[in-house]
Order: sequence, then C-alpha cells, then structure tokens
Amino acid sequence: MSFNGVPGEERLHWRSFLVKLGADNLKGVKNEELLVACHKSVYIVYTVLGHVSIYLVGKDEYDELALSEAIFVVTSAIKDVCGKLPTERLFLDKYGRICLCLDEIVWKGLLENTDKDRIKRLIRLKPPTEF
Repeated sequence: MSFNGVPGEERLHWRSFLVKLGADNLKGVKNEELLVACHKSVYIVYTVLGHVSIYLVGKDEYDELALSEAIFVVTSAIKDVCGKLPTERLFLDKYGRICLCLDEIVWKGLLENTDKDRIKRLIRLKPPTEF
C-alpha cells in the first residue's frame, strides 16, 4: 500500500481500515465488481481481481466516479501484464512490471494516463534496467 502525503500517524489507521473494509466486504464478490465506501471525506473504490484486492482512495475531484474510471484502467493493466486473473504468486512475480504500469497511470497522486496503448508505449520506452 502506498500512502503518499499521509502523515505517519494516519498510515496505521488507513492500513487497518482498508484491511478491515476488504475483510468485511470482499468475500464472495465477483471479479471486478466495484464496491464504494466513504470515510473521513475520502472516497474508496475497491474490488477483487483474481486473488488480489485493489483499493483506490481519493478526495475532492477524485470522487467515486473518477475512482471507478481509474480502477478500470488499473485492473485492465494488471490483467494485461499477468495475461490472466492474477494469483497472489503471479502478481508478485510480475510486480515490477505492474508498478511500471501504475507509475504511468498515476503520477504524483494525479491520474495521468488512461489510454491502454499509450501506457504500453510508455513502458516500452523505459530502459530495461528499470524493470
């Protein structure tokens, strides 16, 4: 989990909140079925993809609608990298490549790229040492 811009004392709260949120609500959820929550004026859109839980958190202009669009791009990128719905093992095996995709989708906390082909092109331009 990445907590850019979140003060240290809040990180533990958010980590435990998201884990509890997933444990309470993700059992039996279909792949890519979106769930939405709001906590302390912050929106959370989350889903399950294979054996991996994915959470997007935002506020202000990154409301549940914007996060719902963004999570579609994120899940598509993960499926493309993994070639199928990821197991935890496959996700960890492909973690470096997944991170490259996420870096192109979200940059400095802002939604940057949502076009699948553009993301693939940008990743191909990275030097191999960055994998």
